[in-house]
Amino acid sequence: MSLRIVVCVKYVPDAAGERRFAGDGTVDREGVDGLLSELDEYAVEQALRIAEGSDGEVDVTVLTVGPEDAREAVSKGLRMGADRGVHVEDGGVHGSDVMGTSLVLAAAVEKAGFDLVLCGMASTDGAM
Repeated sequence: MSLRIVVCVKYVPDAAGERRFAGDGTVDREGVDGLLSELDEYAVEQALRIAEGSDGEVDVTVLTVGPEDAREAVSKGLRMGADRGVHVEDGGVHGSDVMGTSLVLAAAVEKAGFDLVLCGMASTDGAM
């Protein structure tokens, strides 16, 4: 049996850093360090546990949408043990709400064709 798992991950501002808004009303991500959302780390860990416990071949991919810095979330997932990483970087997504971002994620998942999609329970920067 072959199973393809995708884990949606998000690069978020470090909660220990000072948070502020940019001139366009979006979160200023340039002025604060970021990291892979802790809640998404749990989802990556669960995907890796599924892979370890499987008798068949399991491929774990981490997927993120965001600016150039968001690739750090993918890198962390790969260091944790994921097999692949996908980073959707499109300036047109900047400033989109949770529904817009969800549509982009859904399209990326559909295009890649996965059997199981895992996500953290919420984003630590917006509680969505």
